[in-house]
Amino acid sequence: MSSQKKRFLIARLNHETNTFSPVPTPIEAFAPNYGADAYRANKGMRTAMAAFIELAEAEGAELVTPVSAMANPSGPVHAAAYDELTRRIVEAVPGCDAILLDLHGAMVAENSDDGEGDLLARVRAAAPGVPLGVALDLHGNITEKIVRNADVIVGFKTYPHIDMYETGEHAGRLLLEMWRGDTQYEVIWKPLALMSHTLRSTTLSGPMKDACEQARVMETQGLPAVSVFGGFSLADIPAPCVSVVATVRKGDAPAQQPVIDAFANKAIWQRRAEFIYDSEPLAESLAKAQQLATRADGKPVLLLDHGDNCMSGGTCDTMDVLQTALSLGMKGIAVGPLCDPEAVAQMFDAGENAQVEIALGNKRSLAHLGMDKRPVTLRGVVRRLSDGKYVVSGPIYNGMECQMGRTALLDIGDAQIVVTEQTHEPWDLGVFHCVGVDPTKARYLLLKSRMYCRPVFVPLSAGLVECDSPGVTTSDYSRFAFDRVSRPVYPLDRDV
Repeated sequence: MSSQKKRFLIARLNHETNTFSPVPTPIEAFAPNYGADAYRANKGMRTAMAAFIELAEAEGAELVTPVSAMANPSGPVHAAAYDELTRRIVEAVPGCDAILLDLHGAMVAENSDDGEGDLLARVRAAAPGVPLGVALDLHGNITEKIVRNADVIVGFKTYPHIDMYETGEHAGRLLLEMWRGDTQYEVIWKPLALMSHTLRSTTLSGPMKDACEQARVMETQGLPAVSVFGGFSLADIPAPCVSVVATVRKGDAPAQQPVIDAFANKAIWQRRAEFIYDSEPLAESLAKAQQLATRADGKPVLLLDHGDNCMSGGTCDTMDVLQTALSLGMKGIAVGPLCDPEAVAQMFDAGENAQVEIALGNKRSLAHLGMDKRPVTLRGVVRRLSDGKYVVSGPIYNGMECQMGRTALLDIGDAQIVVTEQTHEPWDLGVFHCVGVDPTKARYLLLKSRMYCRPVFVPLSAGLVECDSPGVTTSDYSRFAFDRVSRPVYPLDRDV
């Protein structure tokens, strides 16, 4: 009730785990902020936690912000990191009257297959009866533990994700209604035995767009919240799968469960084949790009190397797409960013305008996936050295300062390659501008990205070609050993 002491726990802990990725996830990968620093890291930003903060402050509440931590997708979270970050949240629970958590939904730790579910169970045990609301990523792998230990769940409805703040506002608004005593909520769900491909979870077109639009309609028709989760299938856990989650008024679950089941069946299961991405050979994709370039009218053609996308846990250092493009005689290629700290160090030692011979890329072993990759020797000129910092000007994380680590531009004639110390998603033109490259002047733009680059780069391009290279984020499920996934599941079992 509003007469209660106003003490709200608000925290953020985000990680999408690719259990096949060799990229480690220690606590340093999260660059965590604690206490007042966690508050400052989100205040005025476009995160769900930022929305929680504004709602709580409008209520005049005392804020407890134990942690804000986000790491790029990578391998399982180190046990020590998971224990420390979750401990800070759980230990802050006593004495709080409302809890709002900005989580991802697809975290796997070395000591937890269900990172969010285990955390929520501990929070619930520490605060029985305290209203608990959660904002989740559209790619959450929802579990029974997540559903049963939250009063309110709302997920993103966009991919590329541009509604993080709005999702937090939605979840927070419902949670405040509970805290005031206006109404009570509970969560219901419908899991589906469907491992969708990330490229088919975009809300720009296709079945996920239709499903999320229908979810919005259902909300206007009286359901407090309906969220469609595409899941994150690059995790060898029991159910890295699609699900539908709804927040309903307490007592409405028996009436609303059939509605959610029917929606999930019609909008998703009956269209399950549309959630699967069929890859084509890399040479065929690049041949299409060459055809596009002949009628590009001076605009670059986007080559999206989604088989090595750091925002799905990629190493960001595979060379397959560039090697194949060069072998096909393609020129005027701008590449970025490719992560190779050793090559960066060599170019910084050489200095700008130096002629260098570099063993580039393929440094992270993918032997566990049966892939034997070796660095590629390239000769070129170090055109520019940079601190790798830029500010996002596009719609995703607008205004955020990005840090790629030390960054160098290697010019090999047919291609200009942005090489960084850290894996980095090409959110923005700043990836190229920070080393003096105008990407609009390239004939081809080779980006290690699935989706996040699109709001900025697609409008500047003559078209895009998706390139499924052999890496830890490939859409070719046959490259992965899914030993722990519950079967049958589509498409691993086509007759399900």
